[in-house]
Amino acid sequence: MLATMVKVSAQQPRNVEKTGTKTPAKYGFGRTATLKEISLLDIDVRPDGKGLPAGQGDALKGKALYLSKCAVCHGNNNTDFSTAKLPAPMLVSDTSAKSRPKAIGNYWPYATTIFDYLRRAMPYNAPGTLTNDEVYSITAYLLHANKIIKQSDILNAETLPKVVMPAKKLFIMDDRKGGPEVK
Repeated sequence: MLATMVKVSAQQPRNVEKTGTKTPAKYGFGRTATLKEISLLDIDVRPDGKGLPAGQGDALKGKALYLSKCAVCHGNNNTDFSTAKLPAPMLVSDTSAKSRPKAIGNYWPYATTIFDYLRRAMPYNAPGTLTNDEVYSITAYLLHANKIIKQSDILNAETLPKVVMPAKKLFIMDDRKGGPEVK
């Protein structure tokens, strides 16, 4: 196997590493992903809303979904968090309280990243199984429960980026210059 890789490396040098060995341009296995395959995985959503899919949701639908798919780990508004031992962090917090654990209402800087995270990583036991409408609805419920939007507000790709989070002002953009920039 090593002899084969060395042979490939010698035939198709791409990069000489610090050790002096060459890495191949191709390793001889796999294939290029199709655009359809890439689009299925390219589901990130930026803070400005770029990448949000079609669909919509509201807090009423979101509450029912939250209770059936999320509350078992995150609790609900009726959970006494002073004694509860939840397997996951609390998501609802009083945004005006002086002392409080970090939650969506008092820590997250962008509403679009709530959607992004829910869509990719939740529910914990079946990530990626929520429909876009379900994710919009759960996001709406969480924003309403945190007193950020009205219960009647409809969230979609147009309205979600317009939601201003209370904690946004607490974050500072990293605009440092002079080193490796990641943007």
